[in-house]
Amino acid sequence: MPQIPEKIHELTVGQLAARSGAAVSALHFYESKGLISSRRTSGNQRRFSRDALRRVAFVRAAQRVGIPLATIREALAELPEERTPTADDWARLSQSWRSELDERIKQLNRLRDHLTDCIGCGCLSLDTCVLSNPDDVFGERLTGSRLLVERRGAASAPGSVGGGRPGRAEDRDANCCGD
Repeated sequence: MPQIPEKIHELTVGQLAARSGAAVSALHFYESKGLISSRRTSGNQRRFSRDALRRVAFVRAAQRVGIPLATIREALAELPEERTPTADDWARLSQSWRSELDERIKQLNRLRDHLTDCIGCGCLSLDTCVLSNPDDVFGERLTGSRLLVERRGAASAPGSVGGGRPGRAEDRDANCCGD
């Protein structure tokens, strides 16, 4: 990693990219999203203060654990006078993000645990499938296959094609596994 002499207080985008490991395009994107900032020289070149290194490291670490950029921007905006995040800031923010991450882990574990059952069945039953109907959202509104009922209602309308005849391929598919 290239060293930057202490007497240099501002970095070009290339220096910041080399030192942080982030692509120049990523740094431009971070700047456009308000995660880092630069000043422009008289020649319209970007110059970043040295603290941008820590901000980029903070952004990249938060991204690696799945924190959305909007949430990261909000966290950085809470810092007084847009100062560089400290270890205490990271500890406080990571603790506040913990419940969000725990919920994602719970959802991913549930997906993993039910994926084999779903692939084994293959029906994607709207009544019982935890992948296409998590938490039985459709069951709260109506028993059976909600989409099948809506489809039959549209098919029975005057001038509709098919008339909701039993035995149609789409009815059989939606009615798999006893829906």
